[in-house]
Amino acid sequence: MCKGSEVIGVRANREMKIGASMRGGGTVFCEIKVKFRNTMVNKSKMTVWMMRGIGIVLLWTCFYQMMGIWDAFTPILIKDWPSSNSENAMAARLSSDFIAIDRRHHRLREKRNYQCLELSNSNAVHGKPVCIMLGFIYCGVYKNNGYLMVSCNGGLNQMRAAICDMVVIARDLNATLIVPELDKASFWADPRFDCSLSVAIPNIFELYQAFSYEVELYGSDFQDIFDVNHFIVSLRDEVRILKELPPRLKIRVEMGQYYSLAPVSWSNISYYHNQILPLLLKYKIVHLNKTDARLANNGLPIEIQKLRCRVNYDALKFTSEIKELGRRVISILKQNGPFLVLHLRYEMDMLAFSGCTQGCSEEEAEELTKMRNVYPWWKEKVIDSDMKRKQGLCPLTPEETALTLRALGIDPNIQIYIAAGEIYGGKRRMRALSAAFPNVVRKETLLNPEDLRFFLNHSSQMAALDYIVSLESDIFVPTYDGNMAKVVEGHRRFLGYKTTISLDRKFLVETIDQFSNGTLSWDEFSSSVKEAHTDRMGSSCPRMVIPDRPKEEDYFYSNPYECLDLEQPKEPLQIA
Repeated sequence: MCKGSEVIGVRANREMKIGASMRGGGTVFCEIKVKFRNTMVNKSKMTVWMMRGIGIVLLWTCFYQMMGIWDAFTPILIKDWPSSNSENAMAARLSSDFIAIDRRHHRLREKRNYQCLELSNSNAVHGKPVCIMLGFIYCGVYKNNGYLMVSCNGGLNQMRAAICDMVVIARDLNATLIVPELDKASFWADPRFDCSLSVAIPNIFELYQAFSYEVELYGSDFQDIFDVNHFIVSLRDEVRILKELPPRLKIRVEMGQYYSLAPVSWSNISYYHNQILPLLLKYKIVHLNKTDARLANNGLPIEIQKLRCRVNYDALKFTSEIKELGRRVISILKQNGPFLVLHLRYEMDMLAFSGCTQGCSEEEAEELTKMRNVYPWWKEKVIDSDMKRKQGLCPLTPEETALTLRALGIDPNIQIYIAAGEIYGGKRRMRALSAAFPNVVRKETLLNPEDLRFFLNHSSQMAALDYIVSLESDIFVPTYDGNMAKVVEGHRRFLGYKTTISLDRKFLVETIDQFSNGTLSWDEFSSSVKEAHTDRMGSSCPRMVIPDRPKEEDYFYSNPYECLDLEQPKEPLQIA
């Protein structure tokens, strides 16, 4: 007997009668009706859940688009910018610049907001406006050709420039970039070495041990120096960056299923398309084990050059601990008036590497030679110090630096902050500089030992601290054109052509020798030094290009004129 009327009610009875007349039996109808009712209930629930899902997707889409519009049309505050002057000395004018990037990448490009800042610090900028990238709308749709692992080599600023280049390369190859690994093996890398050399050693193996380097068991990783989250997020519209490989790919790396190579130095972007991209598509994981100067200075598309600047000046922010300590040093210095940062590259390692022994005793020269011979990475072993000095290839000595600063008319009462490690020869070699400029200070004299406790054995973090102070100085003077000198010079240009004196060492050593032997009077010496450096103060100038000799031409990061929109020369200076 069918119980459908008792369960379903009057409406069911009415339907049952129709069903009985159609089917000829209540029992058959009852089974059909129950199945029909259950089907209706399931369809109703499915419809509700589908509507809910669609609603959630629509809400998130609207929210995402509204946030993009908000970023595009709302003034953006500068945060974590290394210049404390910028907080009080700017009047802003907002403009936008839509940059269309290469269509090869099959992804939407961002819309960047630039803010032209008028900096009023007369010592730093002289009232010139500077365009600084502030924000963007994220519209990226990634196409992943594989994973790019990077092992940087060298000191902090060499690695900094390399990271910028690796981001550009990863973006151009549509590769997922793994956060770069910092150098922990070369001399200038963390861990830092404390050199105490014994000279009288009978053989090279014992000599190597006699250096008694106190090696810490850990070095600085990317996140110990740079804000890794800001690095990833700020570039998310350009390239996909991961902190580490996915687990399944880690296993492949451990099994050696990847391709590792050192790219050719000073390569154009076409090299990476023709040589590296096929490897990436084949192996899916490519490891670049050398990164110094692996991308050309010139001959690259304008969007690539601007991306290098964006990484360098926006994405690479130091950690909050380093920035806070840097601000403290800057605050102490500014309380006592203007200050000059002297990048005095006269440490033991620099002298051993360069082979420059001007002013050193015979024992010190022998010590430096033995140190150079120990390190296989330093390929040049036999060096004529006098010839190299006359060619302008040696760092200035502290004595030569003191004469140069005096000749340039630097105020003898100015504070001079030494941005360097331990000066070789100690107080004896610093005597002339300290006599000419009594207010010579170092971070170790400005801060308490407790403040530097976590930085002392990390040379890269100490270099980051010097970098921050160098950017804020009234004058920056490097005595050797190493990586820090070049990168800081370019950054100061980007911040508004802040005064950076690029010393002509070849001219200086010749002129100093003439003054020392009495050929020139002091007035003649000072006048010639000032005249020679009139156009070497960090102002706008074209970047020198030397075809087929990229190592001798101007470094991109010392003069990134493509990013200095308002003062940009039209063409780089070509030299045959």
